[in-house]
Amino acid sequence: MDSKSNHTGAMARPYKPKNILITGAAGFIASHVAIRITKKYPDYKIIVLDKLDYCSNLKNLLPVSSSPNFKFVKGDIASVDLVNFLLVTENIDTIMHFAAQTHVDNSFGNSFEFTKNNIYGTHVLLEACRISGQIKRFIHVSTDEVYGETDEDAVVGNHEASQLLPTNPYAATKAGAEMLVMAYGRSYGLPVITTRGNNVYGPNQFPEKLIPKFILLAMRGEPLPIHGDGVNVRSYLYCEDVAEAFEVILHHGEVGHVYNIGTKRERTVLDVAKDVCRLFNLEPDKVIMFVENRPFNDQRYFLDDEKLKSLGWAERTPWEEGLKKTMEWYVANSDYWGDVSGALLPHPRTLMMPGCEGSEEIKGILSRFNNIQTKVGSTSDNAPEPHAFKFLIYGRTGWIGGLLGKICEKKGIPYEYGNGRLQERSSLVLDIQTIKPTHVFNAAGVTGRPNVDWCESHKPDTIRTNVVGTLNLADVCRKHGLLMMNYATGCIFEYDAHHPEGSGIGFKEEDTPNFTGSFYSKTKAMVEELLKEYENVCTLRVRMPISSDLSNPRNFVTKISRYNKVVNIPNSMTILDELLPISVEMAKRNLRGIYNFTNPGVVSHNEILEMYKQYIDPSFKWTNFTLEEQAKVIVAPRSNNEMDATKLKNEFPELLSIKDSLIKYVFEPNRKVPTD
Repeated sequence: MDSKSNHTGAMARPYKPKNILITGAAGFIASHVAIRITKKYPDYKIIVLDKLDYCSNLKNLLPVSSSPNFKFVKGDIASVDLVNFLLVTENIDTIMHFAAQTHVDNSFGNSFEFTKNNIYGTHVLLEACRISGQIKRFIHVSTDEVYGETDEDAVVGNHEASQLLPTNPYAATKAGAEMLVMAYGRSYGLPVITTRGNNVYGPNQFPEKLIPKFILLAMRGEPLPIHGDGVNVRSYLYCEDVAEAFEVILHHGEVGHVYNIGTKRERTVLDVAKDVCRLFNLEPDKVIMFVENRPFNDQRYFLDDEKLKSLGWAERTPWEEGLKKTMEWYVANSDYWGDVSGALLPHPRTLMMPGCEGSEEIKGILSRFNNIQTKVGSTSDNAPEPHAFKFLIYGRTGWIGGLLGKICEKKGIPYEYGNGRLQERSSLVLDIQTIKPTHVFNAAGVTGRPNVDWCESHKPDTIRTNVVGTLNLADVCRKHGLLMMNYATGCIFEYDAHHPEGSGIGFKEEDTPNFTGSFYSKTKAMVEELLKEYENVCTLRVRMPISSDLSNPRNFVTKISRYNKVVNIPNSMTILDELLPISVEMAKRNLRGIYNFTNPGVVSHNEILEMYKQYIDPSFKWTNFTLEEQAKVIVAPRSNNEMDATKLKNEFPELLSIKDSLIKYVFEPNRKVPTD
């Protein structure tokens, strides 16, 4: 079925599916894949089939429950009539087959269930594909465990043509399913592709698996049980990296081939337990507990992943980062799975039964899915054209970047956050080639931790992101004919003799920056000047951003309401609730050049705090101090200026003045003081 030497899939024309059936997509890995593909490819119709077994959860699919190109069907892949019906009525041309029983411990106690799901269920799908004759891709999801145990001293991992030597009932059923897939490919010409993956971890995983089990036990202050001596070696990939791998294989994988989805970074089970302890500040010697080993516990699974890398995929998420994100998710969603005490046992083998579908919560979610997904692909007459725009956003963890994603969701605009680092050109190229955006938004940058004073002692880091990274992205976008919306800063000006405080004379887009008091501002002015050479960039000068979220510590209103003393100087400012949607509209209009991205006019610190007192807290008090006094408690001077927003106002006449916008978007929505 597979030959490593004659692989040419990376050069073939990308496959473009129309109607994809994803089995088992309410489960862990498949839900991440389904969400990624549904969001990134609005012209693909995604049909999800899942019987909602104990380790599936409809909540995993809520992010796409209202997507017009998504439909959920509750059912079993072992149902011949249902599978045949779906293939015909939904005109399925692509199957991504994830549905399976996967937990090794359970397979020792109830192996017949594994045979039924993993072998018979796969056979039903294959036969339905043969009968329909309409399938152009059948992607079968297998596991690294079909290879069996890798030698401890092996320096080369199992490659796709290695012999299959499974050692447990779960792995044996997956190997058996693979044989059926291979046979249907050879005998009937079914266009099959098989994947074999290392362990996957991340949010939403049912806690019978090692990492979520350890995290939940650590949260409860209970011992972390390790089978045997804990020296068994495993390789772990973060779920988003694996979802990207399936996206690449879907579009670029070659029919008849097998692809390992793996990592060369290995760690023992004991190391994993210690890393979890470190995250929770626990002493490993006190909480790690060694228990009886399972009947056959493979020492190591080691994969050769070069073939998949040749298609353009690469692991992106470092172990420390992925584990921290996973821990944070489980801390925030500790009750996500309900009562999982049985799964947290050292040897859980009695969970082979549907465990979620009967709960009132799941019934409610299922009702929501059924109400929303009445007709896949249907959109209202007023709905936006799904194919017109697709945004690639950098700055996922930033304030503006996060808000941009929410705006896109509200407007029904397909978007994806970039995975690449701005200073790594090849990773940006890969993002653009895989995501295929119509516009790129750069909301990434170093502004300081917690403020711009940080930049004074981290100058190379500031340059690397604010200058090198921004120019890198602009140049890559230019090479690909893409407009880049660049969120910059207006903190590159200060009041001077030609623009005195209180005069109403603001700095225009063509004025030369005159503020060099902070290194942060220096880098921003420097890159803005260089970006003038790029005709594909729209630079938006943001100032002292404010939003309606008064719990956000980065919000200017929130900042000054928490200070003991504040200066009282009029400044131009940016109300994000009003202006960020405008920036999306600017992208649609393909506007370029520099814009002062502020509301017209100025507002002083005292005026804002007077509004805070009027609308939020009548007892609020504050004290002013001078710039000279302020200078004694900050490292770098701060910029104060008025910016001329005429250019933006001419483009968007409905733009409110700063004070009117503050009242409409910030203080009225947060009003706690009743009106007279």
